[in-house]
Amino acid sequence: MSIVITAATGRLGRLVIDELLGRVPADQVVAAVRDPAKAADLAERGVTVRAADYDAPGDLKEAFRAGDRVLLISGNEMGKRVAQHTAVVRAAAAAGVAQLAYTGILGGPDAGFALADEHTATEQVIQDAGVPYTFLRNGWYSENYTEALAPVLEHGVVLSNTGDGRIASAARADFAAAAAVALTEEGHVGRAYELSGDVAWNLDEYAAEVSRQVGRPVMHRNLPPAEHRAVLLGAGVPGAVVTAIVGGEEAASRGALAAVSGDLRRLIGRPTTPVGDSIAEALRGL
Repeated sequence: MSIVITAATGRLGRLVIDELLGRVPADQVVAAVRDPAKAADLAERGVTVRAADYDAPGDLKEAFRAGDRVLLISGNEMGKRVAQHTAVVRAAAAAGVAQLAYTGILGGPDAGFALADEHTATEQVIQDAGVPYTFLRNGWYSENYTEALAPVLEHGVVLSNTGDGRIASAARADFAAAAAVALTEEGHVGRAYELSGDVAWNLDEYAAEVSRQVGRPVMHRNLPPAEHRAVLLGAGVPGAVVTAIVGGEEAASRGALAAVSGDLRRLIGRPTTPVGDSIAEALRGL
């Protein structure tokens, strides 16, 4: 039995592999990647590397083996994800995998916003395929904000269209740790986990924490969604990313990202990473 991580050279995938290598021998871990050359460092650590391009069903047929436990990390090409994920699910089902874990979105079919639609459709594909599943419905990564601190510090302002909506975020590493637990411990097949941070915060509080840590004023400015979209596009942010940001923040403004379920804390056996810690880590990298 191997544990196969798709999109293993992505930011979440690499963190999951780091967690797995602390739990199981390297020869039990498989990095399934579009470009094996980008996984050379993982191979040097003893991880098996297999080709697995979501758009190449032929690759996918060779990516999985009977009895494997697989983590399907959702793709980032919005509009293509259901077809891509379906190809992975079919290959996993044909191989006879023992578990297919999927990184969906907080709220699952009840999320109620457009960004969740492809995740909900993927969960249905998995259930229809009859594969033993685990749904890891990830909330917002704190890094969705902290990775954009450079322009915030340059201008002294955090722009959003969240209003006073709250976000129960956690560090990407917290979600990676949860995935590793679900793949290496028993009792997670057939479960759907709502994964979110221990504390829900709003952007006023986020800006105040950034200001406290850098020692100069940083404000939150809430914009209408259309205006926020225009600002992001004008700054050169790709259209698909803008749609995800604005749509996610509209959802946050309605409370869709505020749920604190406790599932993430229970899975990883510790408190989730406070957003202030994520801010501090990002600042050290600037």
